[in-house]
Amino acid sequence: MSIWNKYFDWPPVWLLIFIAIAWAQVQIWNPLMYNTGLTTGIGRTTIVFGIVLMGISFGMFRKHKTSIVPKRSPKSIITSGPYKYSRNPIYLADTIALFGCVLLFGSTLSFALVPTFAWVIRKRFINGEETEIRAEFGQAFDDYCQQTRRWI
Repeated sequence: MSIWNKYFDWPPVWLLIFIAIAWAQVQIWNPLMYNTGLTTGIGRTTIVFGIVLMGISFGMFRKHKTSIVPKRSPKSIITSGPYKYSRNPIYLADTIALFGCVLLFGSTLSFALVPTFAWVIRKRFINGEETEIRAEFGQAFDDYCQQTRRWI
């Protein structure tokens, strides 16, 4: 296993990388700046919402005594709380927080980072996690997937 995969290939690291890219893009080249009080307020509110959703979702892992670490096998399928509405509320919260940062930074060009981040997370983490969970829980996970969307 490479050093990158072992120490850095984690969803929060990817989130920080994308936030840093959005911030750097504003600092280096920003021809379509739109920073207003309204977008700043909405950006901050969106970031807080993402953090709150993340915290609630983390709490569900504690409640169900299963691992939150993407590269470890889960002990149960969480289907309550935010997991009733999204199979990946933590990744959704990360994406919401990134969207809030883009609003806060005020760069139109950085909006492209939001779907790019969602794509990276799906390819690097969600697809593998779902394969592993399906292998572990079989029909129970398939039933959950039928009832609950991947994102929202």
